[in-house]
Amino acid sequence: MKVTAASADSIPSGTPIWGVPVASGDDGPRHAVPPGQFDLGLADRPDPAWCKRHGFSGKVGQTLVLRSPVPAPPRQTGDTDGPSAAVAVPPPGIVLVGVGESSAFCADRGLESLRRASAAFVRAVGGGESAILLLAAVSDLAVGRSAEAAAVGAALADYRYDDYRSGDRPERLESLILGVGAPSDVSAVGDGATRGVRIAESVALARDLVNEPPSSLTPLKLADTFVRTLAGRAGLTVEVWDEDRIAEERLGGLLGVSRGSAQPPRLVRVEYQPPDAVVIDGRVPHLALVGKGITFDSGGLSLKTAGGMETMKTDMGGAAAVLGALDAAAALGARIRITAFAPLTENMPGGSATKPGDVLTARNGKTIEVLNTDAEGRLVLADGLSLAAEAEPDAVVDLATLTSAAVVALGKEIAGLLGTGDHIVEEVRAAAARAGEPVWPLPLPDDYRDHIESEIADMRNVGRAGQAGSISAALLLAEFVGDVPWAHLDIAGPARSDENTRYLTKGGTGFGVRTLVELVTSDEFARTLVQTNVP
Repeated sequence: MKVTAASADSIPSGTPIWGVPVASGDDGPRHAVPPGQFDLGLADRPDPAWCKRHGFSGKVGQTLVLRSPVPAPPRQTGDTDGPSAAVAVPPPGIVLVGVGESSAFCADRGLESLRRASAAFVRAVGGGESAILLLAAVSDLAVGRSAEAAAVGAALADYRYDDYRSGDRPERLESLILGVGAPSDVSAVGDGATRGVRIAESVALARDLVNEPPSSLTPLKLADTFVRTLAGRAGLTVEVWDEDRIAEERLGGLLGVSRGSAQPPRLVRVEYQPPDAVVIDGRVPHLALVGKGITFDSGGLSLKTAGGMETMKTDMGGAAAVLGALDAAAALGARIRITAFAPLTENMPGGSATKPGDVLTARNGKTIEVLNTDAEGRLVLADGLSLAAEAEPDAVVDLATLTSAAVVALGKEIAGLLGTGDHIVEEVRAAAARAGEPVWPLPLPDDYRDHIESEIADMRNVGRAGQAGSISAALLLAEFVGDVPWAHLDIAGPARSDENTRYLTKGGTGFGVRTLVELVTSDEFARTLVQTNVP
């Protein structure tokens, strides 16, 4: 989808559908932009009683297609707000789009309201050549940020994964115009829209990978996707390790998980050296990323149920998010150094599969007793995090569809956030809030370390049954980052959506891409990396 900006005097003639943002309030809905900026024939505000009869309150994401004249509120004594007569709807139509409470239309919450509102408008329009949505600027942010949020919501709502469908595909909206009242804002809104669309493209890349059938997206194919997407672009170098190199590099966790599969494992290492690097205190900030890449998880010998396997192609969502973030970082000119690692394998119950009771030795020499082969993500991440720590970054962030316990604790829409560096954890939380990807910090208490104590090895790969599963998994991961500040996102819930809602489409969500982009393109985060390089 193409998203552009235009002021009232430059709207293309013949634009068929207009979206008008409406805010909710105690006294009823009100337009979120002055309708007088555009010649739409609307009253200064819609009649609250009329809106109530039509079930429209201005709640975020509500839409109402106008098919009849809209009355203004009845005039009160001394009221000068406009006519009380019915106002004709200019053909062919207007869609009222709810943006939520006007008092809350600010900061991060306002940006998320815009994403959801623009997504709702795109879904209401359906298809066609073009439509225009009047841009409601978030009160305390630059209009470019508002435009970026609106563009992200619109483009992601337009996403479809149709690679394996036969027959005609649903019509889609080709172009969205963001209408702004002041001609002086057009440039900033256009730049914000361009950035938003580019971010959405990287999210769509991650979604496509998660949605790809697992027998098609093997570890080799996913590694090749990293190469095809990133190699040759300014600042980016990609290295792929085969199974022999993986063995030479002593990645015992990755090798152990891969044993049961006929598909060989891969380890992808990506280096981003920014062409226009920011230098703080004499050096370039350096972030390491690690993404779990289990292209299909059967559970290994600790076999999942048939129902439990239905969505296990999603288990490479962390690696997909890292690829999407690198794609966007290079396109948007991120100015910090990034080193990324993606351990890729299947987890299958073949004749050579790792058995419960086996002990694996990870890259950093620590040993892990495997008591449940379905707790495999932490085994491959042990190697990925060890490599990340060896790269001597200022901080490490990993993403993984790691534990069902995170879904039990936080549901399907919120990721768990844990880590060993308070400043880095807070930066990730703040970036996720700005991006509209909800996370919730969980504790990482030392007292729970005995949950993963092993009788024969340095640790075991599962904690106590029914207790703090996400925390015990993170405590294991913490053994492999050394003293490097580290944040861990358990995205087991939000990596996949069970329905078409807001700007999500059923299937892979690309969760984490937008949060990482917020991080790596933030000047404040760059300063934090340099100034806070100890836990």
